Amino acid sequence: MTDAPVQDIKLEEFSSIAQAIEAEVMRVIVGQNEVVRSVMICILAGRHALLEGVPGLGKTMLIRTMADALDLKFARIQFTPDLMPSDITGTDIMEETEEGRRVFRFHEGPVFANLILADEINRATPKTQSALLEAMQEKTVTVANRSYKLEPPFFVLATQNPLEMEGTYPLPEAQLDRFMFKVNVEFPTVGDLVNILERTTGADVPMPHKVADGKQVINMGKLALNTPVASHINDYVARVIVATHPDQPTATDKVRQFVRYGASPRGAQALIIGAKVNALLEGRFNVSFEDIQSVATGALRHRILLNFEGLAEGINPDDIIKDLLTTVRKN
Repeated sequence: MTDAPVQDIKLEEFSSIAQAIEAEVMRVIVGQNEVVRSVMICILAGRHALLEGVPGLGKTMLIRTMADALDLKFARIQFTPDLMPSDITGTDIMEETEEGRRVFRFHEGPVFANLILADEINRATPKTQSALLEAMQEKTVTVANRSYKLEPPFFVLATQNPLEMEGTYPLPEAQLDRFMFKVNVEFPTVGDLVNILERTTGADVPMPHKVADGKQVINMGKLALNTPVASHINDYVARVIVATHPDQPTATDKVRQFVRYGASPRGAQALIIGAKVNALLEGRFNVSFEDIQSVATGALRHRILLNFEGLAEGINPDDIIKDLLTTVRKN
């Protein structure tokens, strides 16, 4: 896929395409409306998402369904303890030419796609997990001192099991920070579970149709980036981020007691960009405090690192974020 031309896309078109994508996904995925919306925001923002939940909740199915609804090159990488970095990025292989000369040729790995499903990413070793760092940040892959550019759009949608489960490795903080959102996938309700059984235990299984392509996704992202943000919204986000650091005078009591490190500037960027997309999805071309608060938990929960006391007390970063949003003044 080549770079998409700049096109004017109107708010109504943005909303109709986004609703069509969500509708196709919801034909397959039961419930999990907030999870689907969070993944949608990351894709339209051109960023990456990390989905965490116990096995069997449909994390992989959701991402595959999203890929089916979009006309993008899709690749799935199953992370296992014996997976090597070259299995992700690719490697140079020696080939013999027609003239009998031996030359090295780069063989692309599965990362050379538009939408990457990094399945159970925390089952691989930290060395292998780090193979995605450059691709996620720079949109390039470097092998043997040569850099290769990844074609836009490029998203990594990763799933992981909770760290308490057998055979998992915690993601490096540097890689966690490259995910725009960390989305917790909760267990379905009784009603949703009944609906899941009705849809998935019969002969006819719903399949999504393609309703958008890469150019539309790129242009929707450009519209989101051009969405205006008032100065007092930027100021509020900056104060929230600063307040996540326990050594700052504006830190809340919970932050000082339970937090080791606060959110990075990428957290502030995730809040603003996520709020822009959320505003467009709600049919507005301006960002409000409510948009910031609606994306704050997903944008910050993996960027607030607890100290020993916080871990020992079983503190949930979501509670700290809720406390921040109610404590930090909006003006």
